[in-house]
Amino acid sequence: MTVNDFFKQIAARLQQILGSPGEGESAARILFEDLAGYDRKYLFINGQRTIEDFMKDKILKAVDLVANGMPVQYAAGQGLFMGLNFILTPDVLIPRFETEGLVDRIIDDSRGCADLDILDIGTGSGCIAISLASALPFAHVRGVDISVAALAIARQNASKLKVKVDFSEMDILSAAIPSVPGYDIIVSNPPYVLDSEKKDMDSRVYDYEPPTALFVPDSDPLKFYRAISLYARKGLRKGGRLYFEINSLFWKEMYELLDKIGFVDIQILRDYKGNYRYAIARND
Repeated sequence: MTVNDFFKQIAARLQQILGSPGEGESAARILFEDLAGYDRKYLFINGQRTIEDFMKDKILKAVDLVANGMPVQYAAGQGLFMGLNFILTPDVLIPRFETEGLVDRIIDDSRGCADLDILDIGTGSGCIAISLASALPFAHVRGVDISVAALAIARQNASKLKVKVDFSEMDILSAAIPSVPGYDIIVSNPPYVLDSEKKDMDSRVYDYEPPTALFVPDSDPLKFYRAISLYARKGLRKGGRLYFEINSLFWKEMYELLDKIGFVDIQILRDYKGNYRYAIARND
């Protein structure tokens, strides 16, 4: 069987599993590229080559995992974010395209700066911290997370991608407020999905992705934002900036929270879908 014929077969099977238009082909491309190194260019140039049995078996095993409910990225064991390929397991969230918009904004705002100190709170796979360290090689980047398992994946990613980031354990809900400022930028994509929103989510998300990195109680949807903002108010240097990915349901409350804590130049920005997704503020 040729590589192209096998690709078509796998795309058709994944389409039956995943349902949404075009999702089968997209998932097949992820598996072929991440597991076999067969990207679009390879398929175009070498698609008529016979696919090796061992490679067929490797891809078919991943498809079986997807058929049993596992997200494609976990089945592949990796996923792209900001052009970098990150190791992914159910110990960390799968990076979303929306989050790339937040990283892009930080990079754009930081051009021309030097010797930046950056803190990523709730780093997970390390995708934000590592992407920033890769794009801003003059910056010193630190990533913290409550999950020891997530930090292990983040360190693997930094080593694999040959990027220097300092990772350490921290529970932001109980962390001591800094006595002196030490950062120019603090960024976070904390848990923000309401418990009540779970019923509307794909089971591939809540059955596999770590719930502690996703969900917050309906009674206190801004619990992490409040803790991080209070930490950032003292941890950021004068003029330092705080960047959040947010739940679009609470953008007004986010603005009010940041204003009340004492931040200035507060911006609530939309993502590529038009949803309010980012909050940015400056420490006065």
